[in-house]
Amino acid sequence: MQFELNEDQALLKASTREMLAAESPITESRAVMEDNPDGYAKKLYGELGELGYTGILQSDDNGGMGAIAFTAVLAEMGRVAFPGPFLDVAIAVHALEACNGDTAARWRDGASSGNKIVVLARGENMASSDDASVASQFANGSVTGSKVFVPFGAQADALLVETEQGLALVTRPDAGWNATPLTTLDHAQRFCNIELDDPASLLAEGSEAGKILDDAARLGALGATALMLGCMESALEASLKYTSERKAFGVPIGSFQGLQHRAADMLIKTESTRAAVYRAAWAEENSEPDAGYLVSVAKAWAGPAGRFVCGQAIQLHGGVGYTWEYDIHMWFKRIKTLEQFYGSTRAHVEAALLNSPHV
Repeated sequence: MQFELNEDQALLKASTREMLAAESPITESRAVMEDNPDGYAKKLYGELGELGYTGILQSDDNGGMGAIAFTAVLAEMGRVAFPGPFLDVAIAVHALEACNGDTAARWRDGASSGNKIVVLARGENMASSDDASVASQFANGSVTGSKVFVPFGAQADALLVETEQGLALVTRPDAGWNATPLTTLDHAQRFCNIELDDPASLLAEGSEAGKILDDAARLGALGATALMLGCMESALEASLKYTSERKAFGVPIGSFQGLQHRAADMLIKTESTRAAVYRAAWAEENSEPDAGYLVSVAKAWAGPAGRFVCGQAIQLHGGVGYTWEYDIHMWFKRIKTLEQFYGSTRAHVEAALLNSPHV
């Protein structure tokens, strides 16, 4: 299938790259990772809200731009290892739009404008990010239970909490969350465990809540795959630049056939990931019945492909590829983290096989 971004999507992609180059290049991502305890630049997130980025998954009537635009933006963010909860907030905004009531609308507007951080809290099993079992309860206007691996949970103004009764909104207590920060491989990520015994509003229940959460999981996997694509692009580009400058025996090491073969394999993995993620985004945007299957295919492929590309990038940089001063480790660690969340590689392989129209 021949696929190209339309004029509006191409313009959005180009303007996003220009904006990130000016406001959040990889050097800024490194500074936030090393020095900012919150893990993101609040001022920049406010600007993203003003520009409509955080509401990108909303309906057209509310300023949304669709799944393809969402994918293009996340790929650009992956290129600079963009820090912060952008993906999680965009998913939460989409979920809030699907809920009824003034409370959902008010928090949707706050999150989409960049003024509030809202994320989903679903997992309850520290041993597996794929375990979908839920024991948290909503009763008498409160939520009780424990949630693990909550992305940027300690920084969130509100949580969309999955309970046995449905999807509940819990706002940040005056004393702050009862949160335990988790040590992460990716120093730019912020995960925590949260103990909940707080007032809440039930926004959706039953099959309605199930559909909202299924949509959130599918869009999260799509966004994570797009981020991995961006990481792969930058790792490949950095490797080509380094091998064209680094010399051995008086010539650039990029002229050695063995290293050219490695670079060619990296390119194949990157371009095949691009094909998979945009095919899935097109299916999602056009409400194709196999959208879930295609998202699983893309996510299942991108994790191992991303590890390969970034691993080869480290090898092509030689000894310095392992050092903190070079940027390769940032893309590698982001891919390793994304591979385990929004559905692990194994979970999406199983989902793809289960839902494949070809099996």
